[in-house]
Amino acid sequence: MARDWLGRSTKGCPGPRYTWATAGQPRRDELRFAASYKESRYPEDGMRQVAIAGIGKTPFGVLTGQDLRCLAAAASRKCMENAQVQPGQVEAFYLGNFAGPSFAGQNHLAPYIAAEIGLAGVPATRFEAACASGGAAFFHAYNAVAAGIYDTVLVTGVEKMTSQSTPKVTEILASAGDLNGEIKAGATFPALFAMIARRHMHEYGTTREHLASVAVKNHANGALNPDAHLRKIITMEQALAGKPVADPLTLYDCSLVSDGAASVLLMPLNRAREFTAKPVLVRGIAQTSDFVALDQKSTITTFPTVRAAAGKAYRMAGIQSSDIEFAEIHDCFTIAEIVAIEDLGFVKKGAGGPYTAAGHTALGGERPVNTSGGLKSKGHPVGATGVAQLCDLVLQMRGEAGDRQLRRNNLGLAQNLGGSGATCVVTILERV
Repeated sequence: MARDWLGRSTKGCPGPRYTWATAGQPRRDELRFAASYKESRYPEDGMRQVAIAGIGKTPFGVLTGQDLRCLAAAASRKCMENAQVQPGQVEAFYLGNFAGPSFAGQNHLAPYIAAEIGLAGVPATRFEAACASGGAAFFHAYNAVAAGIYDTVLVTGVEKMTSQSTPKVTEILASAGDLNGEIKAGATFPALFAMIARRHMHEYGTTREHLASVAVKNHANGALNPDAHLRKIITMEQALAGKPVADPLTLYDCSLVSDGAASVLLMPLNRAREFTAKPVLVRGIAQTSDFVALDQKSTITTFPTVRAAAGKAYRMAGIQSSDIEFAEIHDCFTIAEIVAIEDLGFVKKGAGGPYTAAGHTALGGERPVNTSGGLKSKGHPVGATGVAQLCDLVLQMRGEAGDRQLRRNNLGLAQNLGGSGATCVVTILERV
């Protein structure tokens, strides 16, 4: 294998290699989309409408032989190809990644990946917000395009987790909690969400069967998703008999340790129409924050960040929670999905479990949730999750979701949670 003067492999990742001298693409200052560029960039009547013009994902799973950079590059290239955009037309690169330095030993990740896909020279920035890293990157990219700072921003989320042992993964994930409090006391996220589940059971009568119904439903959806990590249908009996992790949670209540990447390309809506016949409008978006430690919250059966972000996003979109037709929810644990659909206003507080068990969130239900399989079955490469949720909404709105395709696909919501509710990003997309 050929190596450079430092002994590094020069093989690189699959796909075209770019350098300043050989990229063959003029930089963004030489590529203006249309004669109206200067007129449209800084609108006088407020923020611009922003649309997703392209999407790209890798499969999620144990992806042996593919490192973090290659995964991010693969999803990014798929996205640019999907949007029919060349690297020279991208003006900024926003990366969502939680723990690349810990999982993969590599820092300075944004320019590291940007250069691999031909974006050397543009602003390249990494966003870290625990499991909401991808959503946070998207939120800030949206604002940059809406404000007229950029016309095209590529957002990629990525995580390479399976190269580490399970105890090490658990330790790295726990660093998204309060190191001086709950983590110092030995708590992990399964333990924290087990406390949330137990308290929810005490206050609202939620049962183990309610939790298991989330897992059964999401596994059924994931079995239809060709990119899902665990394409395995499970029964209620299997879910209830799963290996205990943290009472009352079993193995089937917990999301997966996965590798993967996802990308979306943002443009002003009028520009996006020049590149795709199926742009998807960002109708509303909000990011909020709260205490990191669970014991600092006034209640642990609701997440103020979810309620606040949802309220802001609904107001921005000019809609109510009842208008949402389907959603991708952050089901890092089964109880997280139940709490989320309550906090989002889909059902009243305490009704999330019975609502799910009755089939209302299934593919054929009145409001399908996690048609992708969710984090529980599709997988949870932490930094990629928030961006992948958006990709899955777009697939539904384009009519490209295959066996999971919904008939009512005009207005969808993505909810991306960081830690035990310290960060939340809620995004509302609309088919136009």
